[in-house]
Amino acid sequence: MKSKVYFIPVKDSENNLSACVELKRLLEKSRVLDVVGKENKVAVKIHFGEKGNTGFVRPEFARLVCDSITAKGAIPYLTDTNTLYRGRRTNSKDHIEMAREHGFTKDSTGARIIIPDDSKKDDTIEVKIKGKAIRSAKVARFFIDADAIIAVSHFKGHILTGFGGALKNIGMGCAMREGKLTQHCDASPVFYEEKCKGCGACEAICPAGAIHVENGKASLDKSKCIGCAECIAACPAAAMFIDFGVGSAVQEKMVEYAAAVLRGKRGRLGFLNFAVRIHQECDCWGEETPRIAPDIGIFASNDPVAIDKASFDLIKEVCRKDVFKEAHPGQDGMIQLKYAESLGLGSLDYDLVSL
Repeated sequence: MKSKVYFIPVKDSENNLSACVELKRLLEKSRVLDVVGKENKVAVKIHFGEKGNTGFVRPEFARLVCDSITAKGAIPYLTDTNTLYRGRRTNSKDHIEMAREHGFTKDSTGARIIIPDDSKKDDTIEVKIKGKAIRSAKVARFFIDADAIIAVSHFKGHILTGFGGALKNIGMGCAMREGKLTQHCDASPVFYEEKCKGCGACEAICPAGAIHVENGKASLDKSKCIGCAECIAACPAAAMFIDFGVGSAVQEKMVEYAAAVLRGKRGRLGFLNFAVRIHQECDCWGEETPRIAPDIGIFASNDPVAIDKASFDLIKEVCRKDVFKEAHPGQDGMIQLKYAESLGLGSLDYDLVSL
């Protein structure tokens, strides 16, 4: 059976007023928030952006979503988890401050901001699943305890998964640090020694102490590497890359984590994909990466597989090429979608309702 995916075009995402008008109409016509009940505690899963990155979904849009949830008599909470890599979102206190600097406050969004604390055992819950790689998913308890989840996702490229949308927002984004490590642990960087200048930028930024520079060249202790890819972003000589052969393993683990979060919430899930400001890399990068597609619009669905497939398809149609494959030739983002469908998380077959 085909899933419904609603779409409204947004051609100028910098015009927040116009885009907000379109988002409001999308929420009304799609009724994607009808899954929210009175007095429900609703986790609105969003990415607050890293310092130096502006690709994240804007707080004005979060406000519209949260106000619509509040109008139903429910209580929205804007939430994300801390990062595996070193940065402004490594711990809950700094993460909340980063969100504030990007305009996300209770006053501006109409919702309290919650960042689960990795140092507190009660903030983590282990969810048993029967995945190919994951048997016990370590996710933020807040998402499991919530009555409903609304995923507000920025659709963009990703170095390990080709592209990232709703499934990545939930699979990686709801995992606690140990869960993120499990998903990334196969993704050790590859050194191109002839390019290495021995500058030490990778050693300085590595959060695991896995890199050392000796005799003018960097070396990696793979037993310590957590696969966060911070060194790749830091290297000015482009001497480090991910072994792209692990992309399928990362995607499958990510989807299994998404299954751990979503399966207990059937009938209480909503998804919004913002296919605007479509950058080459994830919003976790502490810099602006190139835009690889024009603004497309906003999608809404209650099916995470269908909304990601529809987002991917329409971007490809408008650009007349697969911009994600061009940006990340070693990755196939369809792996995550096909695997998610095989696990019963949604359908690749959809009806697109353009508004």
